[in-house]
Amino acid sequence: MANNIKSQQEILSKLNIKALNSMQEEALLAISSAANTVLLSPTGTGKTVAFLLPTINDLIADCDNIQLLILVPSRELAIQIEQVVRQMASGFKVNAVYGGRPFSKDKTDLMHPPAILIGTPGRVADHLRRETFLVENIKTLVLDEFDKSLEIGFENEMSEILANLTHIEKRILTSATQDIEIPDFVGLENELVIDYLETQTSNLEIKKVLSPDKNKQQTLVDLLHHIGNKPGIVFCNFKDTIQFISDFLNENNIAHGCFYGGMEQKDRERALIKFRNGTHQIIIATDLAARGLDIPELNYIIHYQLPLKAEEFTHRNGRTARMNAQGTAYVLQWTDEYLPEFIETSQIVKLEGKSTTIAPQWATLFISGGRKDKISKGDIAGLFFKQGNLEKSELGVIELKKDCAFVAVPKAKVSAIIEKTNNTRLKKKKVRVTVI
Repeated sequence: MANNIKSQQEILSKLNIKALNSMQEEALLAISSAANTVLLSPTGTGKTVAFLLPTINDLIADCDNIQLLILVPSRELAIQIEQVVRQMASGFKVNAVYGGRPFSKDKTDLMHPPAILIGTPGRVADHLRRETFLVENIKTLVLDEFDKSLEIGFENEMSEILANLTHIEKRILTSATQDIEIPDFVGLENELVIDYLETQTSNLEIKKVLSPDKNKQQTLVDLLHHIGNKPGIVFCNFKDTIQFISDFLNENNIAHGCFYGGMEQKDRERALIKFRNGTHQIIIATDLAARGLDIPELNYIIHYQLPLKAEEFTHRNGRTARMNAQGTAYVLQWTDEYLPEFIETSQIVKLEGKSTTIAPQWATLFISGGRKDKISKGDIAGLFFKQGNLEKSELGVIELKKDCAFVAVPKAKVSAIIEKTNNTRLKKKKVRVTVI
């Protein structure tokens, strides 16, 4: 069932979107009219909204079961799409299921089935084996970042899932690249392909930075000081390298976060929260961060370790220069290091001279109450204005979760704010306020 179904214009207003771009307009028409659609468009061009608008429009308000299934390759992407759907306030219930959270929580959520289910292949396949939800009403299937979901490692689970979905009438596949042949088990026939990959932004500059040392650590620090206090990602190929770099940045008093597959889910989510709200301007990551993450507009990315494949280079670069913004991809190359043919640039950055500081002004506070406690962002803002004595300009990004919230506040005022707001009441709940 659904409540207070919203029009497309009302949904766009909730998302603060004044008008759809040309790709979204074309996708809306295609998905609305075709049984099978493949949408190819660069990272950051709005593919999520492009497939959500027409698929939500097709949902039936008085149906009590799942109608739209969105399969994604990572937990972060599942969470991101769930947040977008909630922000749309379409009137239809949504839930996300993925590894790294208790299965019992999924079962509780699915006792009252959502109209829209978002999930990773492993967790969705597990639910189908346990028959925790019905598939008869699932008429629409979205494979977001399908080139990742259909690659080796997910193939068995994906084929198992699709074998169970016998009532699918509409398939939408999206990606920022098309790197694989779509397997027959997907059931794609007479598909309509919308290809905007050739319109990849020309606002991206690729610059090379030469390092005299093989480990490139000091060159990275020099480059970060050259760039200054701007948001960016440092990409590595291996998680061990991330720890190696993180230790060196700590020695040089450069605040940063880390993001890779081996981290606990809670730590990954908090790293992204701190990055989004400005507590960290820098995040060191594997290619897991190259796609499908809800992160702010980036001024730059750095290839600390050179990507092994051309598509990895493309996806990493897609994190900056998004939409119409400017961005720079820095290629960090040891002087004796082989440069792959797919990396082309004639610009070399000299790091001599100007060196700027890297000093984020924000800190992140944790609040032990969330949506399930009927707490709103307005309630949190009121607490920090009235009891925390913050000015409007001093309250940063508020992220409200099901059972907690995160708030960015001035770093210099953290102790005073905690002293005034910890163990106070928000709605009917006594909440803890701590720094993370």
